[in-house]
Amino acid sequence: MKRIINNLRVWVMLLALHCYGTYDVSAQSAGIGSWNIVNLKYQVSNRLSFFGEAQLRSLKFYNQFHYYEYKGGINYKVNDKLVMSLGAGSYQTFAEGGNFLRPKNNDEFRLWPQILLLQSIGRFTIEQRYRAELRFTSNGYRNRFRYRLGINFPLGEKKKDKIPFQAFLNNELFFTDREPFFERNRMAMGLQYRMNANTNILLGYLHQFDYRINDETGRDFIQIGYYLNIGHNK
Repeated sequence: MKRIINNLRVWVMLLALHCYGTYDVSAQSAGIGSWNIVNLKYQVSNRLSFFGEAQLRSLKFYNQFHYYEYKGGINYKVNDKLVMSLGAGSYQTFAEGGNFLRPKNNDEFRLWPQILLLQSIGRFTIEQRYRAELRFTSNGYRNRFRYRLGINFPLGEKKKDKIPFQAFLNNELFFTDREPFFERNRMAMGLQYRMNANTNILLGYLHQFDYRINDETGRDFIQIGYYLNIGHNK
């Protein structure tokens, strides 16, 4: 077990260094954008919950806003290692160079089933997310498939049976069923802070590489997120 944990630590450090190197190069050429998230989850029971989320993104730091989305759906926790979801939403992409410039690059409604697998190894939590997207875009219907691998690691000592800080690192691949098949790679790292039993905030960095894509664009972003969980108390 110790050997596995040590290997994971090395992997996390190497990926973090890669993220920093990517950030240093691309930040000089393209600048840093903002990636803002507000998420609300209503917990009906230990297994069932509903969620809603809105995102607003800009290609420069709180300037040149070019993208927003809002979505909602349902989660069902099969067990501690498996969560199944179904979501739908609106995804709007505008032209680059200003704030919400028209004509739009893409006007999209999206439906997506999702499977989340969780595994604990020592203090690490390994997360694998599989998502299929049914995309009704302004350029016609499209399919897309996403796979995200992530690692979460708590930092600090427990306070009221909870560890307030958590580091995360993840990488997500986007594929389609049309050539050239590979569409995007998205890598993120950062910290989450648990303010209280119901509220978390997130601060992170995200790097995105796009290959022949006409919806949401961008290279490097500062992520800021607010997550509120209400309803059923465990």
